[in-house]
Amino acid sequence: MIPDLSTLSLTIASLHQHYRSGDFTPAELAAALRNKAADYSDRNIWIHLLSAEEQAPWLAALVGKSPDDLPLFGIPFVIKDNIDLAGIPTTAACVEFSHIPENSAFVVELLIKAGAIPVGKANLDQFATGLNGTRSPEPWGPCRNGFNSDYISGGSSSGSAVSVALGLASFSLGTDTAGSGRVPASFNNLVGLKPSLGALSSTGMIPACRTLDTISIFALTASDAEAVLDVAAVYDRSDGYARSLTDTRWPQLAATGSFSVAIPPQSQLEFFGNDDAAALFNEAVQRMKSIGATVVEKDFSGFFAAASLLYHGPWVAERFVAIEQLVSEKPQALHPAIRAIVEPAGNISAVDTFKAEYQMAQYRRFADEFFADVDFALTPTAGTIYTVEELLNDPIQLNTNLGYYTNFMNLLNCAAVALPVGFLGNGLPWGVTAFTPAGGDRALLRLAVQYLSDNALPLGATGLERSEETFSQAPSPDWIDVVVCGAHLSGYPLNHQLTSRGARLKAATRSSPHYKFYALAGGPPFRPGMVRVEEGGAAIEVEVWAVPADKFGSFVAGIPAPLGIGKVELADGSWVPGFICEPCGIEGARDITELGSWRKVTT
Repeated sequence: MIPDLSTLSLTIASLHQHYRSGDFTPAELAAALRNKAADYSDRNIWIHLLSAEEQAPWLAALVGKSPDDLPLFGIPFVIKDNIDLAGIPTTAACVEFSHIPENSAFVVELLIKAGAIPVGKANLDQFATGLNGTRSPEPWGPCRNGFNSDYISGGSSSGSAVSVALGLASFSLGTDTAGSGRVPASFNNLVGLKPSLGALSSTGMIPACRTLDTISIFALTASDAEAVLDVAAVYDRSDGYARSLTDTRWPQLAATGSFSVAIPPQSQLEFFGNDDAAALFNEAVQRMKSIGATVVEKDFSGFFAAASLLYHGPWVAERFVAIEQLVSEKPQALHPAIRAIVEPAGNISAVDTFKAEYQMAQYRRFADEFFADVDFALTPTAGTIYTVEELLNDPIQLNTNLGYYTNFMNLLNCAAVALPVGFLGNGLPWGVTAFTPAGGDRALLRLAVQYLSDNALPLGATGLERSEETFSQAPSPDWIDVVVCGAHLSGYPLNHQLTSRGARLKAATRSSPHYKFYALAGGPPFRPGMVRVEEGGAAIEVEVWAVPADKFGSFVAGIPAPLGIGKVELADGSWVPGFICEPCGIEGARDITELGSWRKVTT
C-alpha cells in the first residue's frame, strides 16, 4: 500500500510502528517520497534525487528483515553532496569537481548497514562555504526555505535541512564547520546536532576546514537525532582526526537531576533589529527554567572573539587546501562569493597561523574556565533571517551576521544542538542552540528531549503534531563506575586523577554497614582503607564516580598497594567496583570506623 504522506509522521518510532503493522513496505514508502519530491522542485533541494533503480539494491537488502533486526530499518535519509555515496556523483555543488566515488563515506555505510535508505544527495553552499544556502551555482541554484521560498534555507547544509522539514526524509546528514549544521535547523524548525569533533568519521567527506569539520545530523526530533548518533558514532581508525565519543556530562546530570545554563548578558546579544527573535530568545530562557534549569548570565566575550578568527584568521586557508588544484587551474568554476573567500587564503603565512593559534590557546582557556561552574550555554542559533533577495544583494555581511553565534563552536571543540523555539512575525521558524564542551553530545540530546517535551511546535514544515520525546535512561556503556572513600573524594588531593580523565561525580552515598575503616600508615597523601567484615562494621561515606571506560585502565594502574579495586557493597545493596584494602595493609593503621567518613579525619 502506498502511504498517505500528508498524514504520515516520518519519525523513526512512527515508521517502525507502521512497518510492524504491515501498513506499507520500505519500497512503497520510497516510491511515495520520490513522487512527493516532485512537488517541491521550486526549492532547489536536490543535486541528485535517487531513482527507483538506484535505490533497489538497498531496498532488496531489507527483504526478510524488520525493525527488530535493524535499528534504522526502512528509515529514509538524505546526504549532503559533499559526503560520498558509492556509485553516485559527489559534486560539492561544483560541476567541474564532480566525481563518482567507489565507496560510501564511513558514516553513510554505517547507516545503510543499520537499515537506513538513501533518498538523494542534497544541495549546499558550494564547497560547504556559507551559512545561507544561496551559494549554489547553476544548474542547481539557491536552495529555498521549507516554509517560504522567498526566504533563505540556511546553509551550507541547505537541501539536507529543507528535505527533512518538508517530509521527504526522516533525517539527513549535513556538515558543520561554522554553523552549517545548526543555522538551517533553526530556519526550518528542526533539531540540528553538531557532534563533538571526531565523534563522526570524516572519511568520505569533502573537507572545508579539515581540522574543524564534522558531519552533523538534522532530525525532526531529539530522539531521532540520538538514534542516528548511536549508529553513526563509531571510531574510525582510518580517520586521523577521529576521536571516541565518551560522555563527559551525562552521568553527573543523570545522578543529580539538576543543571545550569549560562546565557549572554543583554549587552552581548545581537538580533540585527529583529525584535521577534529577541522575544523568542526570552521565551526559550523561560522554558529552560520551567524544566528545572538554573539560568545565569555569564560573559561570552571570549567566544565571540574566537569566532572572528574563523574567517578573518588563518583557518580560512584550510578551505584553500581542500580545493587547491581547482582554485589554481579552474578558479572560474567557483561561485563568485566562494572565490572571493578562498582564493586570497593561499597567501596566508605560517607566521600568521601560529600567531592566531597562540590567541586561540587563550580562548580555549576561556572556554574551560567558562564551563567550570555551568553545565550548558544557550544562545540564539542566528540572530535573524533574511530573504533570498536580501542575501544576494549583500552576500558577505549578511552571511557574517548569520555566524555571530556559531563560528566559535568548532574552533573550541564544543558539542551543540540547535532547538526550535517558535515562529517570527513573518511566519518563519526560529531557534536557539545549547552547547557544552566536547563529550557532552548525549547530555545535550537529553536536555533537548526535556526542552521539547509537551511542545506544541509541528514537525518541521509538515504541520504534523510532535510526538512525545523519549530517550534511554541508562548512562552510556562507555563508563565504569568506581567507589572512592578517601584521597580521591571531591576536593581532596587525588581527585584530579579522576577529573583529568573526564570522570564525573554520580552520587555521594554510603556503603553497606559491613566495613571497617582505617587510616593507613604512610603519606602524604594520607589514605584510608576499607575492609569488609561480617561483624563490627559501619556504613562509610563514599562517592560514586563514572570513569570513561578507555581511561579506567590507566586510573587503576596508578593505585598503590595495599589498595586495589574490588567490589564494594553500597547502602542500597548494589555492588560497584571500588577501593578496597588488603588485610595486610591494616598493620600499623588507625581504626577510624566510628567516624564513618574520611572527611572527619584530621591527619
